[in-house]
Amino acid sequence: MANIIDGKQISTDIKNEVQKEVIELKDKGIEPCLAVILVGENPASQVYVRNKKRACEYCGIKSLSYELPESTPEEELLALIDSLNLDPACNGILVQLPLPGHIDEDKVLLRIDPKKDVDGFHPYNVGLLSIGKAKLKACTPAGCIELIKRSGVDITGKKCVVVGRSNIVGKPVGMLLLAENGTVITTHSKTKDLAGVCRQADILVAAIGKPKFITGDMVSEGVTVIDVGINRMENGKLCGDVDFDSVEPKAEYITPVPGGVGPMTIAMLMKNCLTACRMQNGLE
Repeated sequence: MANIIDGKQISTDIKNEVQKEVIELKDKGIEPCLAVILVGENPASQVYVRNKKRACEYCGIKSLSYELPESTPEEELLALIDSLNLDPACNGILVQLPLPGHIDEDKVLLRIDPKKDVDGFHPYNVGLLSIGKAKLKACTPAGCIELIKRSGVDITGKKCVVVGRSNIVGKPVGMLLLAENGTVITTHSKTKDLAGVCRQADILVAAIGKPKFITGDMVSEGVTVIDVGINRMENGKLCGDVDFDSVEPKAEYITPVPGGVGPMTIAMLMKNCLTACRMQNGLE
């Protein structure tokens, strides 16, 4: 029987830590501030933005919201980012993805000041991550590391297998595991004998975007499993990239879906916003 890693509780612990530090900053006359930009009316994006506003309120971080119509020209969005880059009262800028088809996502992400890039997606911050010096780290991968460490699992020397090589999760989580002295193998759709490679893992991170892809015969006894996937089944229920029912009996630690990695993304966003504010005020 595996230990179930409670992402809801760990994310709350992190938000409470952020809340405490925000109070200390406010006592010094510094108010952390996050700007969130939403273009269009994507229902899932609206939910994410609402959750981010709630998290800001909980942590005591000031929230600026810009909800732009679907037809907003790219230049108008870039001009808004430019103005927020120059605003000393704004510490973090987050543009909710996906953007409408007529807007170049890469151009938009590049426009954000790397010091205000609380998503950790700017190539400058990705470069710092690759040499182990990033302060603003991609939120979901950073959340995965917190789940592992706060569950009492030591990454040092462990064989870490990452299933998936996306720029959003797979690559950065591999670099973060390496920074924690893990021995990392990144696998993907072209990997030969994927099941055999997965069975080598002491720590397995599944981020491939395929429902219940990792099954019990693909893992070894005592593995720690972090399931980044969020997939909706035909019956409307959520499931991860891991077949929980067959993997859980063999795992020592495992994250559920929902309630595992999901809550961590916004908690780490709050932590990044706090870090950005401290950096911009000469405190980091």
